[in-house]
Amino acid sequence: MANVKETLKKILPKSAQNILRNTRDGLQRLPEDYEAATHPWRRAVNARLRPMRDQYKGKRCFIIGNGPSLRDTDMRKLRGEYTFGMNRIYLMFPELGFETSFFVSINDLVVEQSAADIQQLSMPKFIAWHAHRFLQPAENMFFLHTTYTGPKFARDITGRLWEGATVTYVALQVAYYLGFSEAILIGVDHSFATKGKPNTTVISEGDDPNHFNPAYFGKGFRWQLPDLDTSEVGYAMARAAYESDGRRVLDATIGGKLAIFPKVDYNTLFGK
Repeated sequence: MANVKETLKKILPKSAQNILRNTRDGLQRLPEDYEAATHPWRRAVNARLRPMRDQYKGKRCFIIGNGPSLRDTDMRKLRGEYTFGMNRIYLMFPELGFETSFFVSINDLVVEQSAADIQQLSMPKFIAWHAHRFLQPAENMFFLHTTYTGPKFARDITGRLWEGATVTYVALQVAYYLGFSEAILIGVDHSFATKGKPNTTVISEGDDPNHFNPAYFGKGFRWQLPDLDTSEVGYAMARAAYESDGRRVLDATIGGKLAIFPKVDYNTLFGK
């Protein structure tokens, strides 16, 4: 089989190789696609999602990454703004004095180890369907059918979304569906002190240097090393999708390394 693959790579143009790979991936996803389309929890979620489409049309939102740069960001300015928090952002809530408007989490390891905390959050929560076994359904819980393969930008989140190797990309798709005309990234540092093969599962041995709180992925927490190259593919797709619809994504991360979106000074985004 390996020899066949190598031969096809040599004789087929890149476009044909992509078609074959996408077809194979689609066939492999059929069982999970079917379950995600037919499960009662998912049908109930989609019924609640449909009226939410374009509910925030013309509004702006902030999508909060969890990088160390948040420690240099005046988060108090976000009070009264629409905000998306992700993964373990709730560790910041006591300090902030308010919660984010929405919450997104898609990684199985994060959801499994944080399930009790996530279950208790009161805002609308968008969670990967493949992690639903760790949680119980609730009116503010929206299970999304996210997948690791099949690159796309989903304008309709009642169907399949591509994860793009980062929860931030899923948050951008959710924000688009809800109608936000402007999504502003903060805390998306796009750099990690911990190095290694992308997507490898590791166990933290001490304080977390990669996020705003040293306890974020603290000692003993299992997590996966980032795949920054794949996430850039997703970010480029998000920029194209937003701009094709007259919307935009801006990057206000202080000192961030991401170079996909137009940069903007965070402090200029608010009135005096």
